[in-house]
Amino acid sequence: MKYTTVIWDLDGTLLNTLSDLASATNYALRKHGMPEHDLDSIRQFVGNGVRRLIIRAVPDGESNPDFESVFETFRSYYVEHCQEKTCLYDGVAETMKALKKMGVHMAVVSNKLQAGVDGLCRVWFNDIMDVAVGERDGVKRKPARDMVDIALRQLGSDGGSAVYIGDSDVDIETAANSGLPCISVTWGFRDRDFLIAHGATTLVDRPEEILDIVRG
Repeated sequence: MKYTTVIWDLDGTLLNTLSDLASATNYALRKHGMPEHDLDSIRQFVGNGVRRLIIRAVPDGESNPDFESVFETFRSYYVEHCQEKTCLYDGVAETMKALKKMGVHMAVVSNKLQAGVDGLCRVWFNDIMDVAVGERDGVKRKPARDMVDIALRQLGSDGGSAVYIGDSDVDIETAANSGLPCISVTWGFRDRDFLIAHGATTLVDRPEEILDIVRG
């Protein structure tokens, strides 16, 4: 095989989490008397971690005196409600099972809070995913390479036969910073034209296309 290790982004790549993220964001805003946002706006806010999501959602961002309270309300609510509308994208489960059968080692690397990543992985990928790395204290978020490096170390991979898969410009940049090739998926939070404009070179429209790329 061309690749024996796959590093996955989570939101917009494996799982459609947008509705739950939007619900939690708007719940926090509503609780603090702030204007809510529609789903398309939330789609544009995600990708750089939940703090950045709330910075973009709150009027005046971190300069707002109530920002930290909104952020804490979001965090608490999302951890409790992150499974309500979230679902796998079509074809993802079958593709991951096929990769596992091929002997591919897999990790999730997400800017989502570690507790959220762990909870989602337990539900959806408990017997498939080898490693799950989420946002944690003292570790730079994507697009820095730090989280990818943690995943590769835990997988016992030097990265030489690893590929990164994601749905956004952040993922393209993360792969580049990590020295990994990138597969960009078109079913997530960013469309094909956006991905190409931000440097995507290998794009897939269906999860099963990933199998041929991994096989080489």
